[in-house]
Amino acid sequence: MPRNLLSYEEALVSVHSKLDVLIQTKNTAIVLIDGRAGSGKSRFAGQLADLIFRSEKQLPKLIHMDDLYPGWDGLRAGSTYLNRSILGPIASGKQANWQVWDWQIGERGMANEPANGWRSFEGGNLVIVEGCGSVSLASSEQADLTIWIESDAGQRKTRFSKRDQGQFDTYWPAWSIQEDEFYEQEQTMKLCEIVVEN
Repeated sequence: MPRNLLSYEEALVSVHSKLDVLIQTKNTAIVLIDGRAGSGKSRFAGQLADLIFRSEKQLPKLIHMDDLYPGWDGLRAGSTYLNRSILGPIASGKQANWQVWDWQIGERGMANEPANGWRSFEGGNLVIVEGCGSVSLASSEQADLTIWIESDAGQRKTRFSKRDQGQFDTYWPAWSIQEDEFYEQEQTMKLCEIVVEN
């Protein structure tokens, strides 16, 4: 699959243009945004969603992998959950149903919500999934556009620490090992059509 290496701003413009076309030609287009922790996936996805909302007057369905991982050792399991509970059903024209992970209690579900953390999506709108493990061999077959956000390791670690005031810094080494294993097995960068320098 051809890869285009773009700057952050170039990528936003290019992807927005591609999605404007996709939205007109496909009922439920799927965009996957992957990259290592702290690379800027959430920011890119949020800005992209805002651009789409301004041009299409429709807010994309934005799904965060952080809601799917079953804890800090769950990168692979989160990716599997995405494919089984969300992308598979959507690609088959069915309703997707999934339950978010509650990081405080360490299990799926949100006791303070009426639906206990269950989410659903019936299609008919652009879907943007962002997070480590969103692009895999399985998910890339369901996606209309795959994006990799590339960033220097030092910058990534600084962003990761700053985002949560350092409270999760101890998890960085173990999470990095999971990333190494996942991205080597899945060859994720090779599956991504666009690579963004951030």
